[in-house]
Amino acid sequence: MDQSTIGKHQRSYIPAAGYDLFLPLYDLMTKLMGGEAARKALLDRAELKPGQRVLDIGCGTGSLVVQLKQLYPELEVIGLDPDPKALARARRKAQRAAVSPQFDQEFSDRLAYAADSFDHVFSSFMFHHLEGDQKEGTLREIRRVLKPGGYLHLLDFRGPDSAATGSVSHWLHSRHNLKDNSETRILALMLKVGLDDAKTVEYRTVLFGLGHVAYYQVTAPKLAASENAAPQ
Repeated sequence: MDQSTIGKHQRSYIPAAGYDLFLPLYDLMTKLMGGEAARKALLDRAELKPGQRVLDIGCGTGSLVVQLKQLYPELEVIGLDPDPKALARARRKAQRAAVSPQFDQEFSDRLAYAADSFDHVFSSFMFHHLEGDQKEGTLREIRRVLKPGGYLHLLDFRGPDSAATGSVSHWLHSRHNLKDNSETRILALMLKVGLDDAKTVEYRTVLFGLGHVAYYQVTAPKLAASENAAPQ
């Protein structure tokens, strides 16, 4: 895959489509392989309310962000991705849809947002792109920016501890990016960084039934009763 760079330290990242060459076809490929329907199911599971603030990390070409603003125009929605070419497409997509989300170019493990500032964080088909330390760093940042009781909704390919069978599934799960993306490890990392009630809420197949994905939901710890009490 392409290793593009961004920022002062020329840090590498994997482009939204894997290779810049494939970016113009990314949305079509995602739809044909079932990714669009999988993302819609991710939104359907979230209890979104008017006035809430929502972050989509690894937003790519902005499909989930635009869909969020179309379905819930009262939300404040921010999409974040390190890929400037993908973000350029995301902004054009939002303009065509006549919605105005915010798009920021940055990495998911160094979020430039205040603590306790989001009600929901979404991540779809991005987490497996991260190395092990980046996975933990990303979850720590999500924990920091989520409001007490806020939710993380994560959708991604299942790693090698999934029940996938068949030669194509075996090949997919043997790729370097998925070896560290097992369901057990993701749930353990969520708990390690201080998130609560980490659980897998659904399984689904994509890639014409050959790719196996999991939906995860986890919450930021709620304030203790003593912290909610008004000062005397």
